[in-house]
Amino acid sequence: MTTPTILWLRQDLRLHDHPALIAAAAAGPVIPVYVLDDDAPGDWAIGGAQRWWLHHSLAAHGKALKDKESRLILRRGDAVEVLTALLEETGATQIHAIRHYEPWWRKAEDALGDRLCLHDGNHLRRVEDVKTGSGGQFRVYSSFWKALNQMMPPPEPEPVPHVIHAPGSWPKSDTLASWDLLPTKPDWSGGFDDWTPGEAQALKNAKAMASIVEAYDVDRNMPSIEGTSRLSPHLHHGEISPRTVWHAVEGHGDATTFLKELAWRDFTDGVVLAMPDYGKANGRPKFDALPWRTGKAAAADLKAWQTGRTGYPIVDAGMRQLWTTGWMHNRVRMITASFLVKHLLIDWREGERWFWDCLVDADYGNNSVNWQWVAGTGVDSNMFGRIMAPLSQSEKFDAGDYIRAWVPELAGLKGDAIHDPDESGCRPDDYPAKIIGHREGRERALDAGRHAR
Repeated sequence: MTTPTILWLRQDLRLHDHPALIAAAAAGPVIPVYVLDDDAPGDWAIGGAQRWWLHHSLAAHGKALKDKESRLILRRGDAVEVLTALLEETGATQIHAIRHYEPWWRKAEDALGDRLCLHDGNHLRRVEDVKTGSGGQFRVYSSFWKALNQMMPPPEPEPVPHVIHAPGSWPKSDTLASWDLLPTKPDWSGGFDDWTPGEAQALKNAKAMASIVEAYDVDRNMPSIEGTSRLSPHLHHGEISPRTVWHAVEGHGDATTFLKELAWRDFTDGVVLAMPDYGKANGRPKFDALPWRTGKAAAADLKAWQTGRTGYPIVDAGMRQLWTTGWMHNRVRMITASFLVKHLLIDWREGERWFWDCLVDADYGNNSVNWQWVAGTGVDSNMFGRIMAPLSQSEKFDAGDYIRAWVPELAGLKGDAIHDPDESGCRPDDYPAKIIGHREGRERALDAGRHAR
């Protein structure tokens, strides 16, 4: 019997366009393995919402493998130790895996040494290949996109291997239920039933995006309509490859804006490749001097933001959508993040950590770079002095129906009063007053920003 090969799965839970699976299948019998490693990531162990998604994604992927007469082996612990033990246990000498860029995964990949064969499959182009003229990683997105776009389109996605040979004997596996990934006491995931994790749904979403991609440039900013792809959690968990998405929408009208958003994921991984601590360290050190608010009042404001009780309807709608569904509309993510950092003058890392725990699509590179972009502390970001006005943003992007859906206290308000019930004199008694005025928050933020000049 041919020696088996281990396929190490992480954020690549798919059969289509999986270079590591293709290589492993070509080499002989394959043992697909997912290791739940909560140790190596340290503070970045996956959050509650991601764990919910992961449970269902692993279940779907296990079924897909079973349909190919294979199976998914589940193990828990330090990934390097678990994989090393599996090599000895199964007699395998080689591990195939898709390259990842989170700093803890790069450390694990290095530790496995020549036992590990890495493949590129989670990006439009290998991150290291998109370089500046001096050979480094891009820190400005517009320049990155220009360079990447010259290398596009990406290769056509590869099909599922015709056969995935099973080993002569299978190693033992944990049961998925034993991992307790789903919330129970309490079960806060009731609103997550809007999602269907897994590769099959990811492929459906990509196909559906093709029909609306030309309208994406405008519709993606409108919270009250379904104008986004809802592919982000599928992409984060690797249930579909970026190049599969690219080819699904290409040729269906002007897809430039959508493709630039798809490429943003590649850019953020380039940033964390160059700056591994980007999730906790300001991209521009001068902002280390910025006097963020702390203490009881700041903690109370943070709690109001987390629970959607700020008195700003667009902010509260977004935060309640996040808690209920594990996702938030793209435009509203920017508004809520800006409000926390600028109006409340609370450290961006507090918001980043909340999003990490609450988002089904929380991604180390994307989450870190996006928060630093809004905060103005990053290498390619807004100036700190650029402060979004949530009330005018709400009106500009016609968020009335979105607010009514997520803030039921305001569902009866008509017309423009929905955006600022305080100012309109019709705030219901069960809805809070603004925790800070827009002008007051803006002036406080601008004053604080002077310390970082």
